[in-house]
Amino acid sequence: MTRVKITDSVEFGGERLAVIGGPCVIESLDLCRTVAGRLVEICARLDIGCVFKASFDKANRTSVESFRGPGIEKGLEILAQIRTEFGVPVLTDVHETWQADPAGQTVDILQIPAFLCRQTDLLLACGRTGKTVNVKKGQFVAPHDMVNAVRKIESTGNQRILLSERGSSFGYNQLVADMTSIPVMRETGYPVVFDATHSVQRPGGLGNASGGNRQFIPTLVKAAVAAGADALFLETHPDPDRALSDAASQLPLDELEGLLKSALRVWEAVRGA
Repeated sequence: MTRVKITDSVEFGGERLAVIGGPCVIESLDLCRTVAGRLVEICARLDIGCVFKASFDKANRTSVESFRGPGIEKGLEILAQIRTEFGVPVLTDVHETWQADPAGQTVDILQIPAFLCRQTDLLLACGRTGKTVNVKKGQFVAPHDMVNAVRKIESTGNQRILLSERGSSFGYNQLVADMTSIPVMRETGYPVVFDATHSVQRPGGLGNASGGNRQFIPTLVKAAVAAGADALFLETHPDPDRALSDAASQLPLDELEGLLKSALRVWEAVRGA
């Protein structure tokens, strides 16, 4: 297994669980500060490596009227401030090739959205930055086919790669999390992240927005760690019902520590066996 080291305290594919956490979208600097501060505090206490995540632009919202974010310039400025203020590595997603270079100059991890995981030019642009690239497995892609995304990034000379499971389409407006995809994708030789919050989404399920079943997040988290996930991806918000994006599937911030404690117990049982 390739170990992907982000900082001295954050490594994917190593002996410790890692967490990527934060709000779905950058709503404000204050929100990012609140979530980042709590995330860093909890992970330090539990000895878990953490990465703060937030999107500067949600380019694939269901409705044209939905909030998308502050845009790349303001968004990267906020992420840079969070990175400096809290000493935490940061992740954001890019949707177009031209975004890779400016985002790569600010963040530690570039993320390829699930809908774009087959876009060769985007994968190559992110790979060429030399930054770690987290590729979300499309809801329409078989886990064994993700090796093709890996090979595209590797062709740039970049072997700092993460793969993320975030559910597969299961009829209309529904996803199912196939836990066998975790060991299958780990066969690529790269760490696998389990995105618990997007896996409980109901895409477009509210007509003009996505619904979700956040009550199932803890069950999926524990199952994923038992199946061999190297890290967790958790979107979290102080008041999810008022979140400007993915309100139905984000984890309440005050439930984060308890969930990570449960995940650690499973990690220790499985990895220590």
